[in-house]
Amino acid sequence: MTNSSASAHPFTGSPASPASPANGALDDVAVLIPAYNGQADVERTLASFSEDAPVHVLIVDDGSTPPIVAPALPNLKIEVLRMPQNGGIEKALQAGIEALAGRGFRYAARIDAGDLTVPHRLAKQRAYLEANPRVAGLGMWTQVVTREGRPLFMLRPPAAPQAIRRLRFYRSCLAHPSMTLRIDAVREVGNYRADYRSAEDLDLFLRLMERYDCANLPELGLYYELNEGGISATRRRRQVSSTLRLQMRYFNAGNLYDWLALAKNLLHFVMPYRALQAVKRRLFAPRAGH
Repeated sequence: MTNSSASAHPFTGSPASPASPANGALDDVAVLIPAYNGQADVERTLASFSEDAPVHVLIVDDGSTPPIVAPALPNLKIEVLRMPQNGGIEKALQAGIEALAGRGFRYAARIDAGDLTVPHRLAKQRAYLEANPRVAGLGMWTQVVTREGRPLFMLRPPAAPQAIRRLRFYRSCLAHPSMTLRIDAVREVGNYRADYRSAEDLDLFLRLMERYDCANLPELGLYYELNEGGISATRRRRQVSSTLRLQMRYFNAGNLYDWLALAKNLLHFVMPYRALQAVKRRLFAPRAGH
């Protein structure tokens, strides 16, 4: 049984999928999606999952009004964990990880409401993590799109753990909604936390990379919806401030890219959000013949 194709994304061209996993091969993987309102976005995101085995999903409803309701979708087994009140994405993710650990899952596949995935993403990431036990977090390339689905630019971060460590502040090496995480490793380093608000993902990845590796599959895995009302837009100064604090904590004076990243993020702190997005579109826009 597979997901319906009625909600397929208009830009679903993707590399050939791996051999179909055996039925039940994803029983230790759960999609973790925090949500605050946005019922329609949650449904659209979950409808994009297409795997050859049943997909487990945990929606963490962060105090939505009205509450998020689990949609009825083929091949998806969906549970809703309701937070007592709106406490922010950091607390929602922390509660989600603990809930999945309690249910015996080994891997948490992150995605955000409004984003769309590609077919067989979960099977590909699980296979990689099974073959590479030192890797605690695995991302994929990301196509950034408008809410209408129009492609803006592609993010192709480095794949190798060494390159990710070197460039960790200079560029976004790990797209949070594309990541699949080892739940035991996340809990070992202290889970998500609210110490660095709006940069909870970078905080977690840095702590993971003190004990493990993080890597990327060098292929398209996610369509990221650029939402002008999202965290990156409305809480940008907080996000940049948290990132700068993390840079100072983990600063490596012997790494040229740490110096360049410091200058870059200071510029981000003063540059208007729309101007920053315009620069990204020019830098990462597809070129003729590519």
